[in-house]
Amino acid sequence: MKIVIIGAGSPYSPEIVKELSVRRDRLLVREIALHDIDAPRLQIIFDFLVRYARTLNMTHVRFTAHTDWHQALSGADYVITQYRVGGNKARIKDERIPIKHGFIGQETTGPGGMMKALRTIPVALSLAKAMESHCPRAMLINYTNPAGMIAEALSTYASIRSVGLCAGGIRPAQETARVTGCAEEAVRYDYFGLNHMNFAYNITINGGPLPDDTLQKVLESRWDEATPQWIRACGLFPSSYIQYYFRTGRMFDTMQAAPETRGERAQALEKVILDAYADPARDQPPPELQLRGGGGYSQVAVGLLQAIQNNEDKWMVCNVPNRGAVSCLPNDAVIEAGCLVNGAGIVPLPQPKFPKQVWGLVCAVKNYEQLAVEAAVTGDRDIALAALVAHPLVRDADRASPLLEEMLEANRAYLPQFFEEG
Repeated sequence: MKIVIIGAGSPYSPEIVKELSVRRDRLLVREIALHDIDAPRLQIIFDFLVRYARTLNMTHVRFTAHTDWHQALSGADYVITQYRVGGNKARIKDERIPIKHGFIGQETTGPGGMMKALRTIPVALSLAKAMESHCPRAMLINYTNPAGMIAEALSTYASIRSVGLCAGGIRPAQETARVTGCAEEAVRYDYFGLNHMNFAYNITINGGPLPDDTLQKVLESRWDEATPQWIRACGLFPSSYIQYYFRTGRMFDTMQAAPETRGERAQALEKVILDAYADPARDQPPPELQLRGGGGYSQVAVGLLQAIQNNEDKWMVCNVPNRGAVSCLPNDAVIEAGCLVNGAGIVPLPQPKFPKQVWGLVCAVKNYEQLAVEAAVTGDRDIALAALVAHPLVRDADRASPLLEEMLEANRAYLPQFFEEG
């Protein structure tokens, strides 16, 4: 196989290579093409990966580095995306400007998440068009956030095979395994919602339901996301991002009082990690990588790749079109759901009894997402405003208009579709 990593300057690229080495007996990789528009950063990761591959006994794999994705994509079998349009500088604006207007400032949720989508979706569609020319049979495995909205744009406006992934889908299994000592692979659950707006329930081990006391111990790890009383009453294991919806006041106060945003902390940490990668004597990832967050995504991405490549039936949480799996959402809407994955494709499993406590919120967020995707493609400011007002964390049309104008202007360099001069 030839695998292409778009956004390979990410500190996480070595994690993909490590996971491929773990599965080398099942996945025969001949080339890993690294692409990034930041040439110095790409060179640092390329040089480190060549050293790291030797320690992983991956010397049979050829690494190549490209700043032009047309060169990288030729002959690819799988394309993994993990880029950040505008870098952490744009993320910091996504976090700071909404707070100034009295709203949650977060990189994938609320107004900040919408700006990230407006910047990122045109790039995703441009990449899909390039894949149509250079590797039309390849599959795009997207990890770039907001993953669900990018998956929706690709499924609506592109013809390539694609899927959206997020490590959040394995968190219920990881926590259940930690509490009970079972293997993660033995854990299953129903899973309702969207990327960063989801709930796991009916958790089982080897097909058997968890005893009530064990379930409560599993759910305790989510008490920060909503009140313990609410979580106990519903029996739902929520995404960590639910705290922005269910504890909005507390989260806003915390963000407003913080001396720096999460993006600023991530930016400083990434410098430390990249400096470590640049050390020619280093052939292992630095310990600081574990502080960056987002762990587990290589396990999910390469696990999906293996299931498809080898036609192995695998249950996974993926972002794919609904196709009737959830009756309260449109069939073409991308959902995050438990799916059957194998060589034939990715099929979402039916969810006939989704939780009544949250389906309205999920539908509202999907309404916002579909409007935001349309705005990203068309550059229509009226649709962008409609999307922002539809978001449960905004709603206020009086305050949404000036917020939108300031955020569009702050992102002008990355939003040619919204400005006449292109």
